[in-house]
Amino acid sequence: MDNSTCQAYQDEISSLEEEIKLLAGKYEDNQQESTFFSDEEILMAMKSFKEEFRGDYEGYESPSDLEAQLESLEKDLSFVMKFTGLQFTSHSKKTVERTGNRAVQKHRLSGNCHSLSFQLEFQLIEVQNKDKVSVVVTDLSIILESGEDSDVSKFVSNVEEHGNLLMFFRSLSSYAQWCEHRSSTFLHFKNKYPDVVALPEGRQGDCLTLRSPAASRLELLIVWKLHLDEDGRTTPVLDLLTKVPEQVLEQNTATVGKAPAHFRSLLLLFGIEAAIENLIRAVGLQE
Repeated sequence: MDNSTCQAYQDEISSLEEEIKLLAGKYEDNQQESTFFSDEEILMAMKSFKEEFRGDYEGYESPSDLEAQLESLEKDLSFVMKFTGLQFTSHSKKTVERTGNRAVQKHRLSGNCHSLSFQLEFQLIEVQNKDKVSVVVTDLSIILESGEDSDVSKFVSNVEEHGNLLMFFRSLSSYAQWCEHRSSTFLHFKNKYPDVVALPEGRQGDCLTLRSPAASRLELLIVWKLHLDEDGRTTPVLDLLTKVPEQVLEQNTATVGKAPAHFRSLLLLFGIEAAIENLIRAVGLQE
């Protein structure tokens, strides 16, 4: 056996001896820790755990009671989801720090609210002080599929800056409900007046076009915007734009010019759906 081979074996033996010493030290430490508690103390601890475990389920006489409670909670959750339109499709969390009374978790959350999809990523810092727990949201990042709406972008930026998740979900629910209401209204008139009403941007767009069968070049455009301010309040803003042939414009300049103001008056008097319906009838578009 040459010297190099012999040296390799000696190195391997030395490594194994070190590992044996390390394991022996851990075994001694475990043995010493186990002597800190007597058999009586261990039995008392087990008894206390069992009593605590029973206390968690006190009041439930059988598994059927637990099933009834679970069913009730599921019904409550279903009601909240229907009421707010919020549905969570995925959630993951990872503890990135835990020291003493402080814990930091990273959360990823995705879901949808009516027709709007969203993704959230944030850190949750939880600090336990005596009987009080304080929670702070940091590093909040939001992706909301709502097109290039500048109002929505400003609102999202404001929420991210302040880490206000409650305001985000509350405002998202209201905004998404308005989006759904606008979409349903547009679709209703499209189905009711298929030869008159057109949706150039689809049912999720913000405009509805009316074309007169009698005057093919006469066109009215109803624009329905949803203004979302930085505090999360949603306000519907509707306006009427006109596209009129030159001959008609020359003869009815005053009437055409007053059309947007008349439409705004209809909105105040009758509301959105009735105002659109009356506009259709007023210009003689109903067959």
